[in-house]
Amino acid sequence: MSPITTHILDTRLGRPAAGVGVYLEKLEAGGAWQLIGSGATNDDGRLTTLLAAGKLTRGRHRITFETGGYFSKQQVEHFYPRVTVEFEIAVAEQHYHVPLLLSPFGYSTYRGS
Repeated sequence: MSPITTHILDTRLGRPAAGVGVYLEKLEAGGAWQLIGSGATNDDGRLTTLLAAGKLTRGRHRITFETGGYFSKQQVEHFYPRVTVEFEIAVAEQHYHVPLLLSPFGYSTYRGS
């Protein structure tokens, strides 16, 4: 399993958000973001293959969720076309779970386990 995983719940529908594009990037020493993983959530709203095991390093990372495409496919008016969550990895050997609770006009996130 990836050392960084995610799970998206569509709180408008009360069910997982399937088919959401997700991108994982790492901030490099020169200040540029480097794409290190990508994928889409499965039918259960989960993405467990974002990064190969053993590839996580310390430093600043960010996950971008392509929420606009998800809502557009459903013909749902929405405010956030993309949600970006930036976070710091202090211990590369740990597992980091970054869930997203999503609605058309709001979202929240937290570090899960």
